[in-house]
Amino acid sequence: MTPSTDDPNRRRGLRQALDQLGVDSPALWWSLLYFFCLLTGYYVLRPVREAMAASSDIEAIFPHGMIAFFADRGVSLGEFALQVIFTSVFLIMLVLQPVYGWLVSRFPRRVFLPVIYGFFILTLLLFYAMFDSGMPGRGLAFILWITVFNLFAVAVFWSFMADVFDNVQARACYGYIGAAGTVGAFLGPLLTKALVTRLGVANMMLVSAVMLVLCVVCLLRLRHYAVRRERARKLASGEQPMGGEVLAGLKLIAREPLLRWLALMVVMGVGVGTLLYNEQNAIARTAFSNAEQRANFFATLDLAVNTLTLVVQLLLTRKILSRFGIAPALLIPGCAIILGFSILAASPLPIMVAIVQVVTRASEFSLAKPARETIYTRVGREWRYKAGAAIDTVIYRGGDLTFVWLHKLLSAFGSNVVFGAGLLVAGTMTFGAWRLLREERKLPPERAG
Repeated sequence: MTPSTDDPNRRRGLRQALDQLGVDSPALWWSLLYFFCLLTGYYVLRPVREAMAASSDIEAIFPHGMIAFFADRGVSLGEFALQVIFTSVFLIMLVLQPVYGWLVSRFPRRVFLPVIYGFFILTLLLFYAMFDSGMPGRGLAFILWITVFNLFAVAVFWSFMADVFDNVQARACYGYIGAAGTVGAFLGPLLTKALVTRLGVANMMLVSAVMLVLCVVCLLRLRHYAVRRERARKLASGEQPMGGEVLAGLKLIAREPLLRWLALMVVMGVGVGTLLYNEQNAIARTAFSNAEQRANFFATLDLAVNTLTLVVQLLLTRKILSRFGIAPALLIPGCAIILGFSILAASPLPIMVAIVQVVTRASEFSLAKPARETIYTRVGREWRYKAGAAIDTVIYRGGDLTFVWLHKLLSAFGSNVVFGAGLLVAGTMTFGAWRLLREERKLPPERAG
């Protein structure tokens, strides 16, 4: 068949596929590009973060003054590096949550979304200078920054998607949007593996900054579709300041049963991941002698996670969400994690830790996360932008803080005890998913405003 005949047929087939999804094709394409660029930018830097967190060079992580402060009190920061990092992350989340609440309450969507990404772009340029000069303490500053970036940037992305798509469209499209992000998450580590040893860590900051600039272009293009949908459905306009209290998100979580169970499920999921993360870091710290080798190891692990995630997103996520709703997407990961931790509790071999880590993260990204995000298409803007962000930031990092210290306690008794506790955490997470499903059935089919 000639190209001139083949190409129109291909385009016609693509249009028919998009029509079956029930969405405007430009809105979907811009959303795909947006999430692709966002996760490419993040995953370029994630191996750098993991390498810094697992570094045995304590002066690369912490400032001299901080090291001396703890040393004067008989505490070696090298023994509590992860615990201090996670505590610092939680504290900075507590500070930033009201700042974020003030921003989304006082300014319309067209202002606060570009401002958030603009802040991250500017700070990436500062980190370029810090890593290029080898400034002491750059590790802690970067780890804090990238954790905040990952949580806030991704949280506002999904909140914005709930402005663009309704519930039916979200179930049809979120798997594909997630897949575009996974492709970006796949490309990021590849770029790091290809470039970091030749160009150095500092230049990875510039690569990520370019990706975030493209994110801003995408969100500006998508704003039109969000406005059009709000007008057609007579929803509260995102072009007006949201108003309300700065801490409304946390108050909603305390008041609403659905949000409480959602928060519990997220915290327990964080607990599962944190226990695995700490065991993984202990392995990397002893197995590799420098930051470049550790970055390469973590990049390889990310590639395995993203490969499995992409396969599930392309082949299963849409079918599960569209045909069966969110229940299987929430419960299947919980059951898989329970099985994995049961195996680890009996035989905590390093290779099994890596395998369970891959399965845990892949099931979260490909099934559980898209399923949870579709819930926000059926609630109001404060639930999406404030409560949703609070769960993904303060509540999330509170779970991190709790379990990183719990791991420190449990690790003294061996890996079997750590994974035995993880089994209980995974069971609680699955119970939280079941209760969340009961509350989700009470929501109206579409959001009210």
